[in-house]
Amino acid sequence: MPDTTVFSSRYAIDPSTAATMGTDELRHNFHIPGLFQPGSIQLTYTHYDRMVVGGAMPVDAPLLLEAIKPTGTKNFLDRRELIAVNIGGAGSVKTGSDTHKIGSRDMIYVGMGTEAVSFASDDAVAPAKFYLLSAPAHHAYPTKRIGIDDAKRLDLGSQQTSNERSIFQFIHPDGVKTCQLVVGMTQLAPGSVWNTMPCHVHDRRMEAYLYFDLEETARVFHFMGEPDETRHVVMKSEEAVLSPGWSIHSGAGTSNYAFVWAMAGDNVDYTDVDQVAIGDLR
Repeated sequence: MPDTTVFSSRYAIDPSTAATMGTDELRHNFHIPGLFQPGSIQLTYTHYDRMVVGGAMPVDAPLLLEAIKPTGTKNFLDRRELIAVNIGGAGSVKTGSDTHKIGSRDMIYVGMGTEAVSFASDDAVAPAKFYLLSAPAHHAYPTKRIGIDDAKRLDLGSQQTSNERSIFQFIHPDGVKTCQLVVGMTQLAPGSVWNTMPCHVHDRRMEAYLYFDLEETARVFHFMGEPDETRHVVMKSEEAVLSPGWSIHSGAGTSNYAFVWAMAGDNVDYTDVDQVAIGDLR
């Protein structure tokens, strides 16, 4: 397989510095465009809990997940774990000698120590798009495919508050075990546009959002910053945004959409958040 991996790094930004940033600086530090490029793996190594956020879009040939300089290891997963969520056409993930079929909106957890991981599409005309999330690990948990139908589903919100949505928890206490990674997917119902409002922060772990299922002309306004010093980043479909532990993470779209949310940090408890009242936002 040819060398098809491209990576960059993002350094951690403190809230006081973020509060001084204009549009270009905010996008340079928190916005991740261009995740899905045909025939390549695009990776962003962040200094928020050492999370790696990336995308793999295999077309005519499989793509091998290669180690990058910031990991400092021979293989990418020597000291890391990985989750890959497919938001494109049907595909597969090969781990060692095992091949796992991954349909649209399915995911796979790959445990620490897996030496060879590669991604493939069933059809080059409708390629898979694997959203990649990786964090440092301290224990080797088994590799496991999780279909969208296997996820824990919660239906929340209402049309009256424009946030009727279905939450799919791929990783939860009664399911697949991970060291740090917690990943899920939210689908907003037609006519609903708000996500994670009322909002919250969780200084114990960072988060990343991938917005998708948007028309070309549609946008999501992603809100970030400290509750009393908010900012926004305008997002197109299939773009990601980083959320430090000190920042809110909420959004409103020009139409309904879906997003993958992923966290890494000191714990994996969904309810361990610091709620922010809408009246306290500025």
